[in-house]
Order: sequence, then structure tokens, then C-alpha cells
Amino acid sequence: MKVQLQHLAHARSGDKGDIANIAVFAYEPEFYPLLKAQLTAERFKAFYQGAITGQVLRYEVDNLDALNFVCHGALGGGVSRSLCLDNYGKALSAAVLGFEVALPEAWFDKLRGRHLLTRQERP
Repeated sequence: MKVQLQHLAHARSGDKGDIANIAVFAYEPEFYPLLKAQLTAERFKAFYQGAITGQVLRYEVDNLDALNFVCHGALGGGVSRSLCLDNYGKALSAAVLGFEVALPEAWFDKLRGRHLLTRQERP
């Protein structure tokens, strides 16, 4: 079954210059290995379809069940230099919550916001 990341994790962000820092925190410890396997730096960058133009580095923060992504070239030259206000780090961190994750159907009852899933998304 596939669901959006928002049902498994939450995200926090920060930005400085043209670099966005986005951390994804698993809601449950058992979700973390699945996120590590599926939310790679390559797939993270591809999800943004060209909005991130530079390198994406992923750091694993195992003791917090978190992945931290440092995204170069993510803010249109820098927040104060860009006319595109939607590229702030907060907008990017909110967007990643739409990333699709495959998970076992047995985990359905552990998902946050599972009542919001459409009939096609439910097991």
C-alpha cells in the first residue's frame, strides 16, 4: 500500500541564503527504517522536479528517528534575492509531506490521519 509521507512523519525546516535544511521525523520508531530505505537524497531531489538545482545531502539522525536533508540551490538564489516567495524552506518542507511511501498494509492502524485516506489508498 502507498500513502503520503504525512501519515508517517512530520517535517521541520530552515533556510539560509540559497540552502534549505529540511528534517523529516518519523512518528513511530518502526517507520524510520522504511523512511531511510525509501526517502533517499536522489528521490528527495527528484520529488521537487527541478525546484532544487544543487546537491542534496542526506544525514541520518538515528537516535531521533530523523533524516536531515541539506538542499543547495533550493531557494532561487536566496530568500532575500528571489522574487519567488514560495521557495522558502517552510514551503519545501510542507511539500515533501506529499512524497509517496510504500508500506505494509498491517501498519494501517498506526498511521496518523488515516481517516483522511481515500478509498483507493486504504487496504
